[in-house]
Amino acid sequence: MSISVCPVATVASPAEHVWALLMAPATYSEWWDARTERIEPPGPAAPGQVIYATSRALGRRWSVNTAVLAVEPERYALDLRTTLPLGIMVQNHILVQPLDAASCRVSFG
Repeated sequence: MSISVCPVATVASPAEHVWALLMAPATYSEWWDARTERIEPPGPAAPGQVIYATSRALGRRWSVNTAVLAVEPERYALDLRTTLPLGIMVQNHILVQPLDAASCRVSFG
């Protein structure tokens, strides 16, 4: 069974700033619910890169691994595949759309 959802948020920040955060996997621990353990290869988000992280729940540490599938800077689009515990796999298409000079819309689905 598969479930498809696409949350959307309006962000009070320029699209370029949001895109810069998405392109810096070394800072993901600052905003996602996981601790980044290592990034192979290190550097900005790029296809083929894997971000190895862990998250804590139910008194355990769980592996959370994210593979960068595609990066389209001209569209502010990022495709990821995240492998979670218990065999759960999530495909994410993140799209940042400028609204004006000071805000953007971010969809995550």
